[in-house]
Amino acid sequence: MSSWTHETRCHGTPDDVLTLLTDAEAIARWSPVPFELVGSETRRLRAGDRVRVRGGLGGHGVEFVVQVGEACDGRLSLRASGPIDIDVEYVARPADEGSHVRAQIAVAGNGLRGRLLASATDALLAAGALRASMARIARELEPAFG
Repeated sequence: MSSWTHETRCHGTPDDVLTLLTDAEAIARWSPVPFELVGSETRRLRAGDRVRVRGGLGGHGVEFVVQVGEACDGRLSLRASGPIDIDVEYVARPADEGSHVRAQIAVAGNGLRGRLLASATDALLAAGALRASMARIARELEPAFG
């Protein structure tokens, strides 16, 4: 199993961060791995939710069942199970003029296909996908000036 971590500061309270992290439409804009919800009318992820998602990894179409473990107090944890397992945790804490957000992603694959897809996911994360995702989250939480 490999693990990736990135931290950033952003505008908005931890509740604002959690609102963005759990908004079903917003997730597709900031997620480090592109995907779409399948057969779900869910507008906001909540603890205990199970949703199916479809996307592409390493040039292969894949589906996952996502189980939301926690979604409160500035913390979102979930597990995506499919050809690989992806454990995700976002923690937002109050900071000067906003929040400090820490993201951790752990990836594991079993069998030949799972190990290949886990390696492709690791390569994506090593190339900066998590860092770019956190930058998109911070941008979405910037105050609107006008």
